[in-house]
Amino acid sequence: MYFSNHLKTWYLQNKRALPWRETKDPFKIWLSEIILQQTRVDQGLTYYLRFTEAFPSVKELADAEEDYVLKLWQGLGYYSRARNLHFSAKYIVNELQGEFPRTYEEIIKLKGVGDYTASAISSICFNEARAVVDGNVYRVLARYFGVHTAINSSKGIKEFKALAQEVLLKEDPGTYNQAIMEYGARKCTPQNPECETCGLNASCFAYLKREVKSLPFKEKKLKIKKRYFNYLVIQTTNQCTVLERRTSGIWNGLYQFPLIESTRELSPNDLMTHDTFKARFEAAEFTLKEFPANDKPHKLSHQHIYAKFWSVQLDSFHQASIFWDEVFDFPVPVLIDNFLQQYYSR
Repeated sequence: MYFSNHLKTWYLQNKRALPWRETKDPFKIWLSEIILQQTRVDQGLTYYLRFTEAFPSVKELADAEEDYVLKLWQGLGYYSRARNLHFSAKYIVNELQGEFPRTYEEIIKLKGVGDYTASAISSICFNEARAVVDGNVYRVLARYFGVHTAINSSKGIKEFKALAQEVLLKEDPGTYNQAIMEYGARKCTPQNPECETCGLNASCFAYLKREVKSLPFKEKKLKIKKRYFNYLVIQTTNQCTVLERRTSGIWNGLYQFPLIESTRELSPNDLMTHDTFKARFEAAEFTLKEFPANDKPHKLSHQHIYAKFWSVQLDSFHQASIFWDEVFDFPVPVLIDNFLQQYYSR
């Protein structure tokens, strides 16, 4: 098929030199695919090199402490990816005797691995004829074949998977899968695609029908939820503070300053009369100051977080057991890391 062969030829002539393309090691391919979920290649490359240096094989990752894994991951977001990596590494070492699974059906059983990742690993490392479907693939297929089904609908997911499997080069699935993803990332881009120089434009539905900007089609996004976080930055005279580990929700497993979540922005008086604040500090004498506010929200996929950091200064506090020069050793959300970088240093 001209479409598939053109993508492969273009890829072999134009592919970027990336370290995970120089190996067939399934551990490193797995690592790269997990990192590149929801992450740009230029950002993900730094983390890939960081992780492969710290963990040359799955055993080193399995043996690591979770806090260390999360600290190395800090800044990438979607931290469940790191926890799932760590969990699955332990499973491979302890249950599979350190042997990475070799088939799609076995790979997809790993925690945090879905159809896309299992297809990528099995095709690239083991030449299994499994087509990948990610955002880049959706875009290339929708435009070239003129598919108007919503890519975020159940029907669309099935339809695009079937189409991707149909046009897959069965004799070289790993190279083809990388080719179509690279084409979507660099040629058939979301904005300003290079249609005029595209070797597929003579037979591309979207280009011929002038529907490039409208494809792929996506159903309306979920409503963005607003959340208001008030972080209590406890500062004692002996330079100690409090960090607490999140045990659920976003940033599960990361550390943060004591948090009071509210339904609206709080004034100093609102904060001091909040039941959670009063219960924490009871009759303690303190000085409360607000750090200069950042009016821009911290944006996540379906929520915007409006954060305030409050300095709570006390002579002593029974829960304050972490010295300030230790704070930077803890894995924290990027929201808190940015605050620390701005107002504190080692």
